[in-house]
Amino acid sequence: MAGLLFRSEHDVDPAVNVQQLSCKPHVQPFVGRIGGNQGIVLDRSDPDNAEYLRKVPDAAPLMSARDAFNVRGFTDLDLWRFAVVECVGTMMLVFITAWAAATPANIAPPTPSTPAGIFATTAFLGPLVGAFTNWLLLTLFIFSFSSVSGSHLNPTITLATFFARLISLPRMVLYLAGQILGGALAGWMLQSAFGSGQYSVGGCVIDTALVPVREAFVLEFICCLILIFLSFGVGLDPRQVRVYGAALSPWLVGMVLGVVSLGSAYTREGYGGASLNPARCFGVYVGSSFPGYHWIHWVGPIAAAIGHGLVYYLVPPWKA
Repeated sequence: MAGLLFRSEHDVDPAVNVQQLSCKPHVQPFVGRIGGNQGIVLDRSDPDNAEYLRKVPDAAPLMSARDAFNVRGFTDLDLWRFAVVECVGTMMLVFITAWAAATPANIAPPTPSTPAGIFATTAFLGPLVGAFTNWLLLTLFIFSFSSVSGSHLNPTITLATFFARLISLPRMVLYLAGQILGGALAGWMLQSAFGSGQYSVGGCVIDTALVPVREAFVLEFICCLILIFLSFGVGLDPRQVRVYGAALSPWLVGMVLGVVSLGSAYTREGYGGASLNPARCFGVYVGSSFPGYHWIHWVGPIAAAIGHGLVYYLVPPWKA
């Protein structure tokens, strides 16, 4: 493959190598790689890349709608392997973040008894711990999986990159399937580890007697929209590749998740925070039971991804 738009910051001049290795790390060019800021991509105008781009159209920016919807990608074995990686990564991420936020079901909310009010109760301290946990865990998962699948690990991100024309339809479908399966596997393990399905998890619990579903949907939509815009800004914007780089960008994406999850979690009684990751709540419900409001955890991210995609189309980061 020729015509990489950016060199990896880990590339070195062969002239200074003491010993040349016969094998090199394999990183497939991919526009929708979280934390990569579109730094390992191909030049679509280079004729040497034409054959590869017919097979992997999302290896270069400015993918056409025709290429995005080309179903030829379903025959790409690498894409299936990456979907398996997404499944495994999502399974582990969903399990550990759900386990860290799980509590026995039907526990009454704490009553503030100090001048600090809610900030001295588990209604705030629980989400605070969860926010730091999400930040650190997502950062580490991005570092671990980004070089393989792009480290989406979240249908919200996969949908957002699809509507922004950063990934193809086959990649979206296979990644979503892997993430949903990974969430389900995590839910079964969560049930086994907890000893029963009688638990609730922050980000996936809503008391509809206190918070109407339509209002919870608005919260889910706007929080997902914030998550998408900020994640794209620090993790997928090619204009920032020289600013953040692959070393800092995953930390910032993890911080986005932590801050948004904390900011949405404690303000309103009966609302446990935005889901932000439909596969996570899907897995939680597989291990416990499905509530009637689970649809908002999917429709909210889809609506946010479409809204972001429209803005991304109007103000693209690449100059054609």
